[in-house]
Amino acid sequence: MSEQQEQRGSEADVQEWTVTAEDHKERIDKYITESIEDNVSRSQIQLWIQDGHALVNGRVVKSNYKLAEGDRITLTIPEVSPVDIVPEDIPLDIAYEDRDVVVINKPRGMVVHPAPGHSSGTVVNALMYHCKDLSGINGELRPGIVHRIDKDTSGLLMAAKHDQAHASLAAQLKDHSVTRKYIAIVHGNIAHDHGTIDAPIGRDAGDRKMYTVTDKNSKHALTHFLVLERFGDYTMVELKLETGRTHQIRVHMKFIGHPLVGDPMYGRSKGMQMDGQALHAAVLGFVHPMTVKYLEFEAPLPADMEHLLDRLRTR
Repeated sequence: MSEQQEQRGSEADVQEWTVTAEDHKERIDKYITESIEDNVSRSQIQLWIQDGHALVNGRVVKSNYKLAEGDRITLTIPEVSPVDIVPEDIPLDIAYEDRDVVVINKPRGMVVHPAPGHSSGTVVNALMYHCKDLSGINGELRPGIVHRIDKDTSGLLMAAKHDQAHASLAAQLKDHSVTRKYIAIVHGNIAHDHGTIDAPIGRDAGDRKMYTVTDKNSKHALTHFLVLERFGDYTMVELKLETGRTHQIRVHMKFIGHPLVGDPMYGRSKGMQMDGQALHAAVLGFVHPMTVKYLEFEAPLPADMEHLLDRLRTR
């Protein structure tokens, strides 16, 4: 499969791939649709190719171009005008807010930021209605967004109201000084009361939409776990992130044989289930960008996870 690199800057979203032998003669529109991180339709990809946003070895090609081993694909996702993202009066569970930052408790099922072809009902739409200004460092599609959590993960998320606050929070994330603790319910009985998963994460060679523990084209990933409660063949754990790789907790827990209950990508089809993975960003702590005081917030478990725990405790 392909080797990928992603460059996410403030001015443009550029993604690059090098084609390997397995994808020889694959159509470029199909290849990009399967490789791109965000959920983008094939028809949208074809429009981008037609408009010259996708290059192969620096040249414009057509959507039906057949790839060759070693081809270098560069996709520059066009920025979206602010008028394309409409502020929406969507209720937000605000854990904290001042003139610099806002911390929200995101419900499970809500997307953090718009993606091409999906520009409504997101945290960004709600924040744009709620706040007069948001930072612009992450571009017009992600105003105010410093970090994100998966659509089907609930819990605490911080956003910046101006670029100075954004830069400070982003720097804290980069040096791993932000406190991020999650509560998860996983399959199996974890034998150890606590431990650390130190395993690099990269794209899954068999499915470019997924991630896996691998030494190839991967990044360092570190997750600490603490067992909170055992239910025989299920365990509730607290997980603390030191790094923030895509799907990190979900991949790491699957790697040690304890995938999250309800996880549609990395979980198990048998046993207890719920709508989306049983994962909640419960604690978020950071140094305030302006006051330089440490702030920490905690969000209670959502009703669906509490219901799952009740079922496990009364079996």
